Amino acid sequence: MWQQARGLLLVAVAVASVVPDGAGAVAAGRCTTSTPVKAYDKCIALPTQGAALAWTYDARNATLDAAFTGSFISPSGWVAWGVNADAPAMTGARVLAAFSDPSTGALLALPFVLSQDVKLQASPLVSRPLDIPLLASSASLLAPARTVRDGARVTIAATIRLSPNRTRVHLVWNRGLYVQGYSPTIHPTDASDLASHATVDILTTATEASPIASTALQWLHGSLNALSWGLLLPVGAAVARYLRPCASTGPAWFYAHAAIQATGYTMGAAGFTLGLVMGAASPGVTYKLHRGLGIAAATAGSLQTLAVFFRPKTTNRYRKYWKSYHHLVGYGCVVVGVVNVFQGFEVMGLGASYWKLGYCLALATLIGACVALEVNAWVVFCRRQQEEKLMRREVEDVVVKDRAGAF
Repeated sequence: MWQQARGLLLVAVAVASVVPDGAGAVAAGRCTTSTPVKAYDKCIALPTQGAALAWTYDARNATLDAAFTGSFISPSGWVAWGVNADAPAMTGARVLAAFSDPSTGALLALPFVLSQDVKLQASPLVSRPLDIPLLASSASLLAPARTVRDGARVTIAATIRLSPNRTRVHLVWNRGLYVQGYSPTIHPTDASDLASHATVDILTTATEASPIASTALQWLHGSLNALSWGLLLPVGAAVARYLRPCASTGPAWFYAHAAIQATGYTMGAAGFTLGLVMGAASPGVTYKLHRGLGIAAATAGSLQTLAVFFRPKTTNRYRKYWKSYHHLVGYGCVVVGVVNVFQGFEVMGLGASYWKLGYCLALATLIGACVALEVNAWVVFCRRQQEEKLMRREVEDVVVKDRAGAF
């Protein structure tokens, strides 16, 4: 969403619309100075959501006449924009949001101030007046749309007075799926949505926007992490758990476990590094939970790798403590990694995709195999315990008989 303070002024709100063929159309990646409201001197295509901004600036009295155009993503959704006096950010933004009146269905344009509590979702977003010198505002519906609907475009026009000699305006804009009462709910958190902000020089049209990591880089990051943290490392843990007790495998279980884990960790480290690269290239685009889980998984995996070089010999009295540490950190790394893979699907907008379904099937197959092997291991363990108990009884009976015969 967005921000503004007293010195920078902004905005008004608007209407929903589907752009007709002809003049006034604002397609994704294009802009026009001609709108149904008036003609403007300059325009730019904003970097995300197919949004655009047109304006006329009067330097004599620092007056900005502007019109923003965006699009709705649902009939019950909202579109809003605003400015930030200090940086292109959500917290503290002064914005206007357009959505349908839940009582009458008419299009509303209400002002909102986005505080830190709103960003953290600690309190609902409540409309209140903006502390800016808004000289005029208007809303116009672009034909042929008459109501808010998915894909309908919204134009937001306003005349505002900026602070003297301040021509760099930090813009923020976004859109959401739902409005609860008169309170817009949180917007989607795809990379393009989180990058919906820019700094525009209204004299030169120079635009500074946060870059978005390429789709190919995102897919490579997701694929490496899903295969490593989400599959290979759990498989490697299962190999050690269920093949080690089998005497017939000899040391093969250890080499298989080490090879799988080394491959998984290498791929996971590469995926983690790509995540850091994408984060550095996209300032302002953050996924706190996904990033935190990724750091935790990478840290645990690195500790496991380092622990291999400090493994005591089997005769060392500290070996049992090392094994407890190795098991605890290893299983923790597997759990955190798998959870973060699911979080990654949500970040990439693949929460209901066939990719996630395929991963779930693969993970379910592994879990099913582990359950079957675990049950078998306990059956074998109980059977051996019973056999050892019978053998002890037989030995005790033989000893008793020998002693009785000696007398």
